[in-house]
Amino acid sequence: MNRSKWNNLKAELFTNGLGVAALMILVIFTLGAIFAFLSSYDPNAMDATAQLKPPGAAHWFGTDDYGRDYLARALYGGRVSLLVGFASMIVATVIGVAVGVISGYFGGWLDNLLMRMLDIIMSIPSFLILLLLSVFLKPSVGNIIIIIALLMWMSVARVIRAETLTIKEREYVLYAKASGQSASGIIWRHILPGLIPVTIVGATNNIASAIMMESSLSFLGFGVQPPNATWGSMLNSAQGYIAQAPYLALFPGLMILLTVLSFNVLGDILRVGFEPKLIRR
Repeated sequence: MNRSKWNNLKAELFTNGLGVAALMILVIFTLGAIFAFLSSYDPNAMDATAQLKPPGAAHWFGTDDYGRDYLARALYGGRVSLLVGFASMIVATVIGVAVGVISGYFGGWLDNLLMRMLDIIMSIPSFLILLLLSVFLKPSVGNIIIIIALLMWMSVARVIRAETLTIKEREYVLYAKASGQSASGIIWRHILPGLIPVTIVGATNNIASAIMMESSLSFLGFGVQPPNATWGSMLNSAQGYIAQAPYLALFPGLMILLTVLSFNVLGDILRVGFEPKLIRR
């Protein structure tokens, strides 16, 4: 990427109030998850004398039905949700970029084979696959990351393939072919660098999608198992206490909402920053 695109991106980010707010929210949530160990409460420690206490000075987010500090559980739950989001995005992006570049660059029967395979897989409802895999695989963070990544890489591959078809027809790529450079050299030196903007934008949106998938799985009880917490499992546990203790659903729900919205806002800003024609004057 040239310097002008980075300048466009910085200008778009720091002149956009929503972008600055989204970045601050994500930084706060990430730091909270990283330094969750500094909390004075054990997220899994039960206290029968402190059940369902409302938010206050002792417990900023209140306590749950087992007397556990809700802020500590939200911080530790954020670790899992954000880890799943980032790790799933990385795995899905690596697979999607590899398949998309190979399909778009080489074309022919290989392109047809890969794209028809994608069509078949994408025709199956993703959430159904998600539930089936979760049932047959042992619930764990690693398995959840693999499951979500296997569902997200297909959309990445389609976008990367389309961009590769465009880049490979540009003059510098045609010159590289004519000069006798190998296919691997052309892909590494010319195709992949040109894919960086679209890959970054897609990765940002995929983090939000992965967090939503993980939250949905945990909400349905197929995610990380108790007593460990995620934002989705906290929402699941709050179902029976909506009238009695609405804060049990409010705090994890807000965290999921703000995180997903923040990543979507940053994704839009990245798209505009990398595409000068879209920059708002």
